[in-house]
Amino acid sequence: MLAGVEGVIVSKTANSVKVRAGPVTFLVSVPGSTLSKLGHPGSVVSLHTHLYVREDVLALYGFSSQQELALFEQLITVSGIGPKVALALLTTLRAEQIIAAIISGNADLLSQVPGIGKKTAGRIILDLRSKLEKGWEGEFLPSITESDSDAVSALTGLGYSIREATQALGNILIL
Repeated sequence: MLAGVEGVIVSKTANSVKVRAGPVTFLVSVPGSTLSKLGHPGSVVSLHTHLYVREDVLALYGFSSQQELALFEQLITVSGIGPKVALALLTTLRAEQIIAAIISGNADLLSQVPGIGKKTAGRIILDLRSKLEKGWEGEFLPSITESDSDAVSALTGLGYSIREATQALGNILIL
């Protein structure tokens, strides 16, 4: 199993990075949260990775933290959630926001992510709530609760992206 990759950034796109590790260059799909933490081409990077193997697909997914990787691996165990949807979740919302939404049963917040409807959000909550309530190795503190979804909806109604809205709300809650 390929658990991580460390090397030099060759290039970056909107949702992936090419990392040269010795004589091999890996194409690693990453969420926006990880992409924003990476340097420019030529800088050294270390990523926690998940190798996704299916009959017709061999893909590498990378994360800046072990906690994001663990959440990604939990999300893709849910029926109907593949790596692309899990990456969309981690790009749109911070990991602690996803966990808080799942624990609080906030399907409205999850369903605002592209590719996730009410039914899928409900399935995510149903499948992962008990696992996350028992304890989470990332020890995230929930920062967005069900009552905050109205504020997120209001901000998205004003034209902000869901990521901008949840980040703004998260900043207010921190103060």
